[in-house]
Amino acid sequence: MSLLTIYLAKLLGLYCIIVALALSANKQYAITTVNEWMRSPALMLLTAVITLALGLALVIGHNVWSGGALPITVTLLGWLTLIKGLAFLTLPPACAEKFYDALQYEKLFFVYMSVTFALGLYLTVSSFSA
Repeated sequence: MSLLTIYLAKLLGLYCIIVALALSANKQYAITTVNEWMRSPALMLLTAVITLALGLALVIGHNVWSGGALPITVTLLGWLTLIKGLAFLTLPPACAEKFYDALQYEKLFFVYMSVTFALGLYLTVSSFSA
């Protein structure tokens, strides 16, 4: 397994764990902030540009579709980040708001945080034990 895969898995894994725990620690603040963020065209544009850049960096630097679950997971996260950045950049704000509303973020908050935490735990444990 490449050193880049291990590095990116550590980075993404710890990021997911920290974000999931931090947002879960203050659910209402997190929900209020994300709701306001999603309805701000300026913040969405900034998010789109940064997310697109991160997605491109991950895809260009780590487009590995073999070698086990860890490198493939890192590659999938790169592609999903790139797609998310493109979607944020190209979707009209009203469409992005409808999509966000359909996700039922407030109702399913702990489901989203659990998935994020589990992904982070997998990446972190796998990368630090590689």
